[in-house]
Amino acid sequence: MPCPCGSGLEYDDCCGRFHSNKAFAPTAESLMRSRYSAFVKQEIAYLKETTWPARQKQFDEAGYLDRAENSIWLGLEILETVDGQEENSNGTVTFLAKSMVDGTVHEQRERSLFKKKAGRWYYVKPVE
Repeated sequence: MPCPCGSGLEYDDCCGRFHSNKAFAPTAESLMRSRYSAFVKQEIAYLKETTWPARQKQFDEAGYLDRAENSIWLGLEILETVDGQEENSNGTVTFLAKSMVDGTVHEQRERSLFKKKAGRWYYVKPVE
C-alpha cells in the first residue's frame, strides 16, 4: 500500500515505521509527512506525541479524531522546507494539504515550525 504522504514509498517503509514507533522521523519534513499520514490513518496518539511537549496538554484529541474520521484525504504537497535537517534543531515546512468534508474540498496551506528535543522532531505551531 503506498504511503498517504505522497513519497512514492510503501506505507510500512515510510510513515508506517514512525507510527509504529520503530523509528523517529529524521527531519522536519519527514515528520510533517508522517503527521499528514497520521490524519489519513487516524493515528491520533501519534499526532499528540509528535506535538511539542509543552503543548500536549492542550491537544484536542476528540477534535483531531473528528477531523480525521470525517475527511477524505486528497493529498499533501510540500511547498518549502527551511532547515529542519538532521543536523538542525529547528526548521519550517510549508505545505498544502487537501481534503474533502461533506462534498466540499478544503485546502490547508500552512508554514509550520518544528523543533528537535532530545534527538526527536516535534511540531510546534503554525508561523506567519
